Amino acid sequence: MSTDPLLQPYRLKHLTLRNRIMITSHEPAYPEDGMPKDRYRAYHVERARAGVALTMTAGSAAVSRDSPPVFNNILAYKDEVVGWMRKLVDECHDHGAAVMIQLTHLGRRTRWDKGDWLPVVAPGHEREAAHRAFPKRIEDWDIARIIRDFADSAERMQAAGVDGIELEAYGHLLEQFWSPLTNDLEAPWGGNLENRLRFTMQVLQAIRDRCGPDFIVGLRYTGDQVLSGGMGAEEGFRVSHLLKDSGLVDFLNVVRGHIDTDAGLTDLIPVQGMRNAPHLEFAGRIRAETGFPTFHAAKIPDVATARHAIAAGLLDMVGMTRAHMADAHLVRKITQGREDDIRPCVGANYCLDRIYQGGLAFCLHNAATGREETMPHDIPPASDKRRVTIVGAGPAGLEAARVAAERGHAVTVFEAADKPGGQIRLTAQQERRREMISIISWRMAMCEKRGVSFRFNSYAEAADVLATDPDEVIVATGGLPHTDVLEVGNDLVCSAWDILSGDVKPGQDVLIFDDAGDHAGLQAADIIAATGARVEIVTPDRSFAPEVMAMNLVPYMRSLQRRDVTFTVTWRLLSVVRDGNRLRATLGSDYGDMTRERLVDQVVVNHGTRPLDELYFDLKPLSRNLGAVDYDALIAGDAQGAAPNPDGRFRLFRIGDAVAARNTHAAIYDALRLVKDL
Repeated sequence: MSTDPLLQPYRLKHLTLRNRIMITSHEPAYPEDGMPKDRYRAYHVERARAGVALTMTAGSAAVSRDSPPVFNNILAYKDEVVGWMRKLVDECHDHGAAVMIQLTHLGRRTRWDKGDWLPVVAPGHEREAAHRAFPKRIEDWDIARIIRDFADSAERMQAAGVDGIELEAYGHLLEQFWSPLTNDLEAPWGGNLENRLRFTMQVLQAIRDRCGPDFIVGLRYTGDQVLSGGMGAEEGFRVSHLLKDSGLVDFLNVVRGHIDTDAGLTDLIPVQGMRNAPHLEFAGRIRAETGFPTFHAAKIPDVATARHAIAAGLLDMVGMTRAHMADAHLVRKITQGREDDIRPCVGANYCLDRIYQGGLAFCLHNAATGREETMPHDIPPASDKRRVTIVGAGPAGLEAARVAAERGHAVTVFEAADKPGGQIRLTAQQERRREMISIISWRMAMCEKRGVSFRFNSYAEAADVLATDPDEVIVATGGLPHTDVLEVGNDLVCSAWDILSGDVKPGQDVLIFDDAGDHAGLQAADIIAATGARVEIVTPDRSFAPEVMAMNLVPYMRSLQRRDVTFTVTWRLLSVVRDGNRLRATLGSDYGDMTRERLVDQVVVNHGTRPLDELYFDLKPLSRNLGAVDYDALIAGDAQGAAPNPDGRFRLFRIGDAVAARNTHAAIYDALRLVKDL
């Protein structure tokens, strides 16, 4: 028997969980037609197979038609959900994992122009900043209807065989009743705390009446909104006791904060550069005060912190949700004594930011997550061992090297720099984004374990590649900043990379033209503004930095808005000329012939990269496939087919920014789906 606190079983009512690690409720936006079909099931089953004790589906499943999901959530108000959930539950049970689902009514945290175009309802008329819908003040018949909808949905989930349900309170309709900021109803639904909790208690009672006393029911809620005028910690502790004493709840899943704004959401679910486990001690206080089963998750990315949470008695079950997106086999690696092999969550929050923009949740540096039907988490060995030569040790090249080495191939990597990392090494120089370097260091550790040969300080030319006598060549040389975008004055500007690398000293009155909208522009602005300089960020887009997305934008704004930084949208940099010892920049508009001028001492351009592809084109005529990729096979997850040039010496591929400027996830996905079948 293991003595590891994380690996001890936990009994919740009649349910025995095989260890203390859970995946908390979250919605990766994988449903099809509102149903958890094959992609959704494969995602949860992969983690069940690897040993997680409890996987909590949905974040959250909608119980009513006037709670339309603002991204692709499960629709628990449809009867057809039962069959799909039953398949997911049965398969996870086959692998020893328990399954629960989170149910909710979003209240004002949605939009009226989604779903069936029904009015948004809330216990007050104030809209939520994040979703901008002014709600109808809820009526008695709405309350009765929604209580019934909760009970109906709970009954469907019980019929599907789930081990329990969790109600989502924080930010959603249940908590909108709790908070004085969102509930302006009179008694019996508003006023004192007991009245504000009445709706929740009646929902819980209706579920108990329908599903019986043995069905496991929990609540995920905030114990402190951390919001002026809202429900503070004192009331949060009272709520915790009232929930426990009601006899209607079997566990408490505690969060801290509010999610009605991007900034609030980011404090509740912290991102890269923010403190790990910031609410763990608070959750531990609730457990200590109530003596009730307590769950919690909020940026607990590493095993040591999770182990401390259980060993110190702060939690009964610890949520490692984004950590499981980064490494689906996290629990298996703990049980096998392979903690050093766990792919670390770097807090990039690509997963959550994507769903808030209407996309599927993908992990920045695990391209198999969400693609379990076609992409492997464990790389299968190849029957035919080959010599694979890779040029470039950025994220694309290192992923290619890792996967090829796990296949059993002999791998050689050329890198022009003295260290691996490419653009990520520049990014990680900023303290707030230093966690990004784990994308590189983890892959280097995996490569070194498998005997990959690295040749640093080697600017590979065609002859160097040919000298390795390769069977497969992968060009992952990345790209270089492109700043040649002006009518006049391209020689007078520098790139965002120049600022990040320290090759160019920041000016004191700086215009940043950001036409890429990614992290590089904002990072450069942050570095320059930190010197006390005045900075103006100009973009032709309707909003600035659209590729950075909502939650990742928050730390930038907290830094930049404290400094002399302004943001100018819908203007394009046309030209730069010298004006004495300064630079005169002319701005134009895509909307007409308007122009404006700025007099500054430095102009920085962020316009993405252009491929560094000379080596690829030198090698192309010597290759068997002439550089061609069979896209049908690539998309299907199959091996590349026959090559058109049988006299060629090797097959040649290029990946990542050596093809076109994209992002880290695209580079890693390029490598995984190509090399897994080489």
